Amino acid sequence: MMQDYFKKMRGTAQSAPPRVSHAEVIWSWIGAFLGIAAVAWLSHLLFTGTDLTLTIGSLGASAVLVYGAVRSPLAQPRNLIGGHVVSALVGVTAWQWLGGDPWLAQSVAVATAIALMHLTRTLHPPGGATALIAVIGSEEVHALGYLFVLIPATLGPLVLLLVALIVNNIPANRRYPEVWL
Repeated sequence: MMQDYFKKMRGTAQSAPPRVSHAEVIWSWIGAFLGIAAVAWLSHLLFTGTDLTLTIGSLGASAVLVYGAVRSPLAQPRNLIGGHVVSALVGVTAWQWLGGDPWLAQSVAVATAIALMHLTRTLHPPGGATALIAVIGSEEVHALGYLFVLIPATLGPLVLLLVALIVNNIPANRRYPEVWL
């Protein structure tokens, strides 16, 4: 019985993932560059001198999905926006209710965000990071409270989405999104 359990850890694939074309690499790079540049530029333009920002680490992971894995169900608009919004709500709530026990707030935030993303069909792996950022963030992040859900957790992914809609549909062999809802 234990032997079968450990055999599962060997994996099933006999080779590395397939290579993508050079064109796919270039379009992924262009999309990620423009998407993150747009978020950073808008953040600088709108929020310099304030405690607000559009730039959070989880958006980098979202960029991998929406520009590098455009057909993945996890990269679709519903998942991109919904995953960040649900996770930010959970993360802020976990901090407010459990912030006195940071280890508990962190684990509850990520686990609950995953569960709620599953239930709402908005699973987006970077959402787990958004929930965690709401808990482990700076005092400025904590002071935002539920404003964190709007800025950066909704507005940032919306900017990535707008750039993805433009860039991912330029080459003939790419299409985004696969599905909206």
